[in-house]
Amino acid sequence: MILITASIVLFRNDRDVLLNAIDSLLNFDQSPIKLYLIDNSPTSDLADIKNDPRITYMHNPSNPGFGAAHNIAINLAIKEGSVYHLVLNPDVYYGKGVLEELVDYMEKNPGVGNIMPKVLYPNGDIQYLCKLLPKPYDWIGRRFNPLKKMVEKQNHIFELRFTGYNEIMEVPYLSGCFMFLRLSALKKIGLFDEGIFMYGEETDLCRRLIDGGYKTIFYPKVHIYHHFEKGSHKSWRLTKIGMQSAIYYFNKWGWLFDKKRTAINRDTLQKLR
Repeated sequence: MILITASIVLFRNDRDVLLNAIDSLLNFDQSPIKLYLIDNSPTSDLADIKNDPRITYMHNPSNPGFGAAHNIAINLAIKEGSVYHLVLNPDVYYGKGVLEELVDYMEKNPGVGNIMPKVLYPNGDIQYLCKLLPKPYDWIGRRFNPLKKMVEKQNHIFELRFTGYNEIMEVPYLSGCFMFLRLSALKKIGLFDEGIFMYGEETDLCRRLIDGGYKTIFYPKVHIYHHFEKGSHKSWRLTKIGMQSAIYYFNKWGWLFDKKRTAINRDTLQKLR
């Protein structure tokens, strides 16, 4: 049986919400599973969150960031010989059968490096978390644009809303709230870029997976629930972190001139339309 690992990065989380995420993951009996809790909080108050031999808790108060903390777990997973690794947000929960079906799809499609199910709000509304590769406007201008109709028109394309989110799609940018990753692909293309503290690290990883010849897939036949607080829209501190991440990302990949981004987005839209 293949070993599957997962990691959740913690920071002063609500215990009940976090327990729902942990219980969702551990309700899986198809293969051996191991969960790494990497706690970036100043204190280790969450160390006793759940007593289960499949859980490894690590207190990491230096708080190197979201991607860097997940990298700690991914490196351990690789040493353990894990085949797939789930990067899971602490505010996600789901029913039995979700992970089982994703494993089955990955086993049948070895060219897939990352897969994400349909993501819903707790009330059942859909979250539009499939996106094109971002241009500066998508990450910076859109955030501060007061013209809501203009923003909605752009979102219809950028977030691929026109697709209906009902079919399996190859998408260049998937949310980091649930990334089911093939570890052999990460060993080839690298882990999260630790130059990004938070926000945008999943975009960078998806892009490097594509560059490495792997597909990033949206799989709506199963669904999860995500509380999705949009913290960067409510806190100027988090907004600043988001802006810093965007600057780092565009300095790395290109601001206005990025031929590869243009080609990937064009090909994506042609296939989906």
